Amino acid sequence: MARSFPRVVITGLGAITPIGNDSASIWQALVEGRSGIAPIQAFDASKLPSRIGGEIHDFTPRKYLNRADPRENVALKGLKMMARTIQLALVASKLAMSDAGAAPGSIEPSRFGLEFGATMISIEVDDLVAASKVSSNGQPGQVDLVTWGKEGLPSIEPLWMLKFLPNMPACHISILHDAQGPSNTITEGEVAGLMAIGEAVRILRRGQADFFLTGAADSKLSLLSIARHELFLPLTRRNEEPKRAVRPFDQSRDGTAIGEGTTVFAVETLEHAQKRGATIHAEILGFGSAFDTRRDGQGMARAMRAALRQADLAPGDIDFVSAHGLGSIEFDQIEAKAIADVFGSGPDAPAVFGSKGWTGYLGAASGPVELAFALMAMRHGQLPPTLNCDHPDPACPIRVHHAGMRPVTKPYFLKLGYTDLGQCAALVVRRWDG
Repeated sequence: MARSFPRVVITGLGAITPIGNDSASIWQALVEGRSGIAPIQAFDASKLPSRIGGEIHDFTPRKYLNRADPRENVALKGLKMMARTIQLALVASKLAMSDAGAAPGSIEPSRFGLEFGATMISIEVDDLVAASKVSSNGQPGQVDLVTWGKEGLPSIEPLWMLKFLPNMPACHISILHDAQGPSNTITEGEVAGLMAIGEAVRILRRGQADFFLTGAADSKLSLLSIARHELFLPLTRRNEEPKRAVRPFDQSRDGTAIGEGTTVFAVETLEHAQKRGATIHAEILGFGSAFDTRRDGQGMARAMRAALRQADLAPGDIDFVSAHGLGSIEFDQIEAKAIADVFGSGPDAPAVFGSKGWTGYLGAASGPVELAFALMAMRHGQLPPTLNCDHPDPACPIRVHHAGMRPVTKPYFLKLGYTDLGQCAALVVRRWDG
């Protein structure tokens, strides 16, 4: 007899992005076609080839935390030992709990899990300036290792490394919310957030937890991070027109832009959500993952088919695909080929929606932030256009939605993500109608 698995639903969402720090402002920006990509203000980027990014403004983590609450007071005291990525994650987790109507202490700690996606968190150059200077022996650009060991290292904050370890977002979130159930950090690049959500779903279906916080955070807006990504990621050179720079699936695309953001979801079994009277946003029906060994899109196609199979749906049931849509000449073609392989490219194929024209490339947070955008589209019954895709590339044989708002008529969408190294992930989500 086939085993019946618990159904898994989304009950909370906390998002902080370059186009808004709450669902209402984010949706308004999507409706208005207002990109969050602009000249970088966080540091002097004037000498970089790509000088634009999706930067979050007006983010002050202290204003979200209540000193009178013992756990939040601990988080407040620890902010100085959290990189921006960790601060974003911590605040988004609190927003997700609030949106889920989960008051502090209302979730059984041993059944409260945490799955979080992260990538390498870039160090802050200022933290190492004093150590570098004292170790140079008066010769700029040189570091004497003996002096570094004797005088440089002692000048660095003893707990400095804890600001940048990729598992620290999950650590701080679990402490803040007293989550004592299954906990894990996934570090699979751009798909880390989607993989984390998929793993949370698996654990819930196995009956090993009732409630999860899951998602990802990432801030690529640092001098070292952008310098590194210049070597490995196709970054746009449209510095003079930042709002129109990132152009997924467009004929004139020339790369992406670096950004920062986070989305954390509260996910739980349907039974648990109903028992506590939670408002349900959507149901996660299927998850699939694969590896694209030849950069030909076959791994992406396998991940999407696996998610559809788990959801017990046919390709024709899907209303739209929320694509990765990097804005890369090479990768957009590969992704489009994979989507067309699964869904076809005719008039009945689902619309394809790319989000990076609003935010840029958000690393591990790309998948969860774009999933949040797709959930908002499903909730409002309107799919925004793929920003800046004015002339869809014929080499991308898919139905890119690129003009005006489009009605969402079917109750299902698919979210796809991948990395340049070949990891692929897909989620199928259903609108909640009760």
